[in-house]
Amino acid sequence: FVELYLPAIRPAQAGLFWLLVDRRTVEIMLLTFFLSLFQIGSLKDHYHFHHSKTFKRSTVYSRGIHAFIHLDSKVEWVEQQVIKRRVKRHAKKNFSLHFTDPEWSSMWYIHCEEKNKCRSEMNVLGAWQKGYTGRNVVVTILDDGIERMHPDLMQNYDPLASYDVNGNDDDPTPRYDVSNENKHGTRCAGEVAAIANNSHCAVGIAYNANIGGIRMLDGYVTDITEAQSLSIRPNHIDIYSASWGPDDDGKTVDGPGALTRQALERGIRTGRNGLGSIFIWASGNGGRRGDHCSCDGYTNSIYTISISSATEKGNKPWYLEECASTLATTYSSGEYYDRKIVTTDLRQGCTDGHTGTSVSAPMMAGCIALVLEANPLLTWRDVQHILVKTARPVHLKAPDWKVNAAGHKVSHLYGFGLVDAEAMVIEAENWRTVPTHHVCRKTSNRQVRFIRPNQLLRVVISTDGCSNHSDQWVKHLEHVVVQITLSHPKRGNLQISLISPSGTKSQLLSSRYFDNSMDGFLNWEFMTVHCWGERVEGEWTLEIYDTAIHLRPSESIGKLKKFKLLFHGTAEHPYYPNAENEHQNGIFSLGSHHWRYIRASCCCCWNCVQICPIGFYADSRAGRCLSCDRTCETCVGKNQSDCHLCKRGYFYYEELDICQLSCPSGFFTDESMFSAFFWFIDVSLSLRINSIKNSHFLFVSIILSSANYQRVILDKSSFKVERRCQNCPENCAECTESAENCTVCREGFRYGKVIK
Repeated sequence: FVELYLPAIRPAQAGLFWLLVDRRTVEIMLLTFFLSLFQIGSLKDHYHFHHSKTFKRSTVYSRGIHAFIHLDSKVEWVEQQVIKRRVKRHAKKNFSLHFTDPEWSSMWYIHCEEKNKCRSEMNVLGAWQKGYTGRNVVVTILDDGIERMHPDLMQNYDPLASYDVNGNDDDPTPRYDVSNENKHGTRCAGEVAAIANNSHCAVGIAYNANIGGIRMLDGYVTDITEAQSLSIRPNHIDIYSASWGPDDDGKTVDGPGALTRQALERGIRTGRNGLGSIFIWASGNGGRRGDHCSCDGYTNSIYTISISSATEKGNKPWYLEECASTLATTYSSGEYYDRKIVTTDLRQGCTDGHTGTSVSAPMMAGCIALVLEANPLLTWRDVQHILVKTARPVHLKAPDWKVNAAGHKVSHLYGFGLVDAEAMVIEAENWRTVPTHHVCRKTSNRQVRFIRPNQLLRVVISTDGCSNHSDQWVKHLEHVVVQITLSHPKRGNLQISLISPSGTKSQLLSSRYFDNSMDGFLNWEFMTVHCWGERVEGEWTLEIYDTAIHLRPSESIGKLKKFKLLFHGTAEHPYYPNAENEHQNGIFSLGSHHWRYIRASCCCCWNCVQICPIGFYADSRAGRCLSCDRTCETCVGKNQSDCHLCKRGYFYYEELDICQLSCPSGFFTDESMFSAFFWFIDVSLSLRINSIKNSHFLFVSIILSSANYQRVILDKSSFKVERRCQNCPENCAECTESAENCTVCREGFRYGKVIK
């Protein structure tokens, strides 16, 4: 007979198989508990069968009633199958981390050999090792121009991604002056796509991407200037990176004009041939003046990806602005003693002094270029979802980290955390487009409410997420926009917060000492991503507090005239659109990594599951599924040393009891070990036999229905992992693939001979 083992089939993988077989053969197989799967290729009268009583990977031939099937006169030949090892006969390519670019060793934010001195959790190397370098992805820098003949940009320069809006021509070359004022765009371009291994300057994060520049900041900037810049060749350019905005002076409230808003909206609807242009914005450098990026309408837009910065030690940079619209973070500069960013500079130069959130937008553009190479069919919303799912707090220091009701850890300083390029490309490889974007609007009544000094105004508004309108129904949140009109004698006194039905609090505005304006807000849109993944229905609370930090006449009182909530999201679960919404006894499942509906258990956010999904562990005290360390596929705790099974691409290093991206010197990567972590499946099978006109044949359908899963938790001392670091032989300093393949001898040894 032919044996098949069905490992851990999830409901999404269960299927219906049809087979045309001889009636007598079916009778034989049913009597001996065989399930016929399919004919073997075009071999006539040769069929593949599975017997449910045989063991996977048994070392002995299976015995039982099925062993006597060959005695039947209708069976000419039968053979139990064994697993054979087969290897691909291609030359294995070792990814080299060596670059000839002279500043490579200074690029601490991409790689770091001295782990005690720096960190590199952005995992750009991991994405490179998977073969992603930004090839065929087009990025443009909206700035003061880029030096297209720079030796570190020339090879990747794309004239179709470039234009001089200020000079109305096709050449984005900056205007040169004594102070090199127009260096900004060239520096940003090098972060994205500086050429690798050309013995010049640095290496771009997406060093094979096409790079262009839109020269638009070296002159008068109008609404037309911005709108034109944001809509140049939207079906050619994939990513627009902008490291500019209104004055970061702590008192300005400004954003895109009517034309620019149209350009942004048109870009996400029609750009990239309907997938949506990717607009990336630096969150702002007004931290020292107490500015708040919610007063910047570019970073506050749902159509842009607002990016924050962190120092190499994970501290808040002095220039950083806080706001609830920030989606994620990259490394950048900090204090004078903190290292800065290496990139291309004006006059074909190189600098190690690039600073500010200006660094973060192009750095994120480079990471997203890697993601779009991994999956060019991602929509603009897919990219934001992937960022939310993969960004990690790691060592970023902030007093306001919180976990929202969907399990996402989020901060007003850093959004969902530091970008993880490797995790993003892995997620992108098998990404399924999120469901249709819906918007549910909820307007307050027209009652004027007074904002009194040193008092809190609280307004509650209820919503069902527009559940009665199928084209507006929002059940699972993405962005929440609060459109406010109010008057106030000293706008800088105000603090505004929004609290979701789940209790997640977003600070939409903090007090700004330098903002003495009496203009208030007129239909100003504040935006938060802190409720991402939460449910919409319930009571939303708007809080406005007048801190009275500025003296003013006692009779002057602020007024909230109107406000509107705009809930952006989906009616279906973004990752498991077919998930049922039933509650069962079990562990409350946090986060967005959930399996689909399995019998009576439901596995989407807010629901209870009996088994925590892969990447999570059960915290029985908290009654929740909490995230494993990023290196773990499965775990028993949150620490790096709590892994049961290493995530794909990581190797188990026994000496430190952790999973690592690569093995240290003196070890080789052994992929022959098998995992002792299994999912056992109780598959309910039914056979339906329907006669057809020719009674000599039957159609047999095998239905693999929903399954029960049981997780086997092994004692930590007894488990083995799939990939691990094994010691090289005693005489080897380094080896590859096997203990016998020594590549570097230890001191005192040479190939084939001992010196001593």
